Amino acid sequence: MSAGVYIHVPFCVSKCLYCDFISSCGSEKDMDKYQKALINEINQTEICGQADSIFFGGGTPSVYPVEHIAEIIEVLKQKDVISNNAEMTIEVNPGTVDMPKLKSYLDMGINRLSIGLQSADDTELKTLGRIHGYHEFLTTFENARRAGFGNINVDLMSAIPGQTVTSYENTLRKVMTLAPEHISAYSLIIEEETPFYKMYGETSDSKDEEKTGRMKLPSEEEEREMYYLTKRYLAENGYARYEISNYSKSGYECRHNIKYWSRNDYYGFGTAAASLVNNERYVNTEDRNYYIQENGNPHKIKKEQMKLTISEQMEEFMFLGLRKMNGVSYEKFKEYFHRDIDEIYKDVIDKEIKNGLLIKDEKKLRVYLSERGIDVSNMVMAEFLL
Repeated sequence: MSAGVYIHVPFCVSKCLYCDFISSCGSEKDMDKYQKALINEINQTEICGQADSIFFGGGTPSVYPVEHIAEIIEVLKQKDVISNNAEMTIEVNPGTVDMPKLKSYLDMGINRLSIGLQSADDTELKTLGRIHGYHEFLTTFENARRAGFGNINVDLMSAIPGQTVTSYENTLRKVMTLAPEHISAYSLIIEEETPFYKMYGETSDSKDEEKTGRMKLPSEEEEREMYYLTKRYLAENGYARYEISNYSKSGYECRHNIKYWSRNDYYGFGTAAASLVNNERYVNTEDRNYYIQENGNPHKIKKEQMKLTISEQMEEFMFLGLRKMNGVSYEKFKEYFHRDIDEIYKDVIDKEIKNGLLIKDEKKLRVYLSERGIDVSNMVMAEFLL
């Protein structure tokens, strides 16, 4: 089975207030040093077989020099890693790409864009700390189409401070007129170690928003209404939900992300990049200075390494697989583990079917989350930890 390759570009124009990703601003000199270490890591890593998905994530990969992106792809080609039909994605932020850059991406083989819109409301974007407005997004999207991109994802976010159901619906309506091939729709999560956590987290000051200058978070009821609005609105416009937070037109499911949820092998390069190879998980250091100091040496930059036991592999197979709308295959489980799924999980599956949180398709021999189960998916998935 083909693997995936993930390239982490840890640079941004500025840090968004909600972001807990490993990224920061960087000079041209910083990027050159990082590139040297990144290329060395790739060259020193044995990649078995070919990859049919390459994903440049971050950070904001579109702030990285085009020449660096091209060099990475060329190195992968020299290693004979990229398959002929590979899906090659790069994440871009509005305002960080122009027409020449977009055409360069296409020329080097990148055939899928993921554009971080989040909201079509400029006030909400400013609240998030985004550097763009809706106009910049629109220009980026239209330029991408003119350049020749026929596979574009748009990232959307709900439950933003100050957001209303009406403003969120307006964002959905505007995006639907553009007809991207793929939509990733996430609810804002207030993560620790972010400015938003200080403003809205458990330890934040709960004084009146008018006095503190903070925008009010949508209520739990409003957040649920946005969630159901997303599902209904996208379905009505021809987008099939194939994972809890991802929707696509037919044939445009993100190949790379499906590898994560299906536990296919993938190789991560760069700071904080994660890999799964032959049932061994490892994560690179988050320290960019250390990564550069060690010149990306794969033997020195790994922060975590864990060879998964059979029980851990089964757990991942279940809770990652249940993120997908078609759920978990009984046949695949037996193929991977040489044991029947009911031998391990019958009691849990029967209990959650009885609770109305799981559904079993007897004909296709698959088990998947019900609509109610999706609402409490984390709780259901935790049941499969042995």
